[in-house]
Amino acid sequence: MRTAFDLVRRAAASPARHPRVAVVLGRLLGIGFLVCFGTGLYSHLLQDPLPWMTFPTRPSWLYRVTQGMHNAVGTALIPLLLAKLWTVQPLLFQWPPVKGVRGFLERALIALLVAAALVELAIGLMNTFQWYPWTFRFRQTHFALAWAIIGALAIHIGVKLPVIVRWWRRRDSLDADGALLVPREGEGELGRPRPTARGLTGAIQRRLDGGPTPPSTVSRRAVLGATGAASAVLVATTAGQTTPALAPLNAFAPRRLRYGPQGLPVNRTAAEARVRESAQDPSWTLRVAGADGERVFSRADLLALPQHSSSLPIACVEGWSTQASWRGVRVADLLELVGSAGREVVVRSFAAGAYSTVLLGPEFARDPLTLVALELNGETLHLDHGYPARLIAPARPGVLQTKWLAALEAR
Repeated sequence: MRTAFDLVRRAAASPARHPRVAVVLGRLLGIGFLVCFGTGLYSHLLQDPLPWMTFPTRPSWLYRVTQGMHNAVGTALIPLLLAKLWTVQPLLFQWPPVKGVRGFLERALIALLVAAALVELAIGLMNTFQWYPWTFRFRQTHFALAWAIIGALAIHIGVKLPVIVRWWRRRDSLDADGALLVPREGEGELGRPRPTARGLTGAIQRRLDGGPTPPSTVSRRAVLGATGAASAVLVATTAGQTTPALAPLNAFAPRRLRYGPQGLPVNRTAAEARVRESAQDPSWTLRVAGADGERVFSRADLLALPQHSSSLPIACVEGWSTQASWRGVRVADLLELVGSAGREVVVRSFAAGAYSTVLLGPEFARDPLTLVALELNGETLHLDHGYPARLIAPARPGVLQTKWLAALEAR
């Protein structure tokens, strides 16, 4: 068994599989996962706020930026994570596999961290394509895995801190003559310098069986450069669905800027929501309820009220966003008509689904940019964009910008 493990480790010997490379990739992964965790937590709390929470409504493009960062950084993490696993691959074949209780716990923690990170990035990528080949609920699972990753990552950094500190800077990897130092068997210990990649590979090989090994053609710089290039290419070819400057390079993203009815993509059409007949029913009305009772407005009634325009992005959790011009009645004006200005509002749609009922916090309800939109980009609201009326508010996820409105209930 030991011979088999040694053969695998022998084949994996490479100067690129060096603690310095692992530390560089590890700190990039740590920063990336922290950015994704922070932006993801913000998105989650917007959708499920705690009772005491309020959120900024300015700048109006805030959610567009945070969710765009979440998806772009998450995409960039895929090559980084694969490169990090490649770098530390020989450690998976040490013999004996587990050395004591501490070794078992450390390996179990690493297994949890790696498994959670791989699943998190995979299902996040599939979510951008709205492909869900599973039965569990995506958002809740994605959120739970994020906490598992951050917790495991914090403990892993604490355990590996001596190694991280020793190999943190580039000069820590070199001796006084600028030669690369070879790590010994042991955490963070330095061996004697080897001036060439061939010498480093040979040193690793001699610790395994004392025999020669062919020179590696993969250097540390090549691995880091290729990983950085892969991440950059993935971001550049997918971020065009939210970043106009990258739109010409948008080769792999599932959506494109200004593509769709009235120049906006559509996640869920009226046909998919099964509301085509209800949305086009001439008897449709919007019910607005508040402290002074309730009022019912037809579309003609809404058009007769003072109309206002807002230039706001529609930004979705899948990572796409587009700026648009909306026109309609301010929610604050409608709430004032029922004596509930500035109150929290329950927003109801006549389309069934997970977001058929959402909460509109008072900070959004009183914002003058928040509208019951009747027009989009100078035209009557398209059926797939929520005709006869939809909600639009600044700095909110697209799933909370309710289409096919039925009621606004202040409380």
